[in-house]
Amino acid sequence: MVKVLFVCLGNICRSPMAEAVFRHLVREKGLEDKISIDSAGTGDWHIGTPPHEGTQRMLTKKQISFDGLKARQVQKEDLTEFDYIIGMDAQNIGNLHRMAGFNKTGYIGRLLDFVPESEIEDVPDPYFTGNFDEVYELVTKGCTNLLTEIIHEHFSDEIHK
Repeated sequence: MVKVLFVCLGNICRSPMAEAVFRHLVREKGLEDKISIDSAGTGDWHIGTPPHEGTQRMLTKKQISFDGLKARQVQKEDLTEFDYIIGMDAQNIGNLHRMAGFNKTGYIGRLLDFVPESEIEDVPDPYFTGNFDEVYELVTKGCTNLLTEIIHEHFSDEIHK
């Protein structure tokens, strides 16, 4: 089982959107039994709350389920339990590396590392910008390319889709 964790600041906008989009893409490929997906925030302000209304509206518009998603904070054990820890921006990545210290972790990188043609490196936080459309487009590109990478790295011999 390949485990993927999406991380943003509060776990109500970007990372739950990425979790929902990635879950949708994984389901379309029939890989639900091979890839486990979660999201978390580096901060603790929104623990237990559902995704932001803007994220909910965008996912509903795109017919992507966000059922059961509730904000949680990254735990130290997440850093060793997950194979891919995907942050939305440099601040998230810095926080994750500080949490990890010198301990071995799964891969830690930015979502837009998987979108080499992107002119920006960080997924903007729509909590502050209000631009959920832009975030959805970036998240979808990043998640699509991340899934392609995971399939290539872990399942290329058994999947031909």
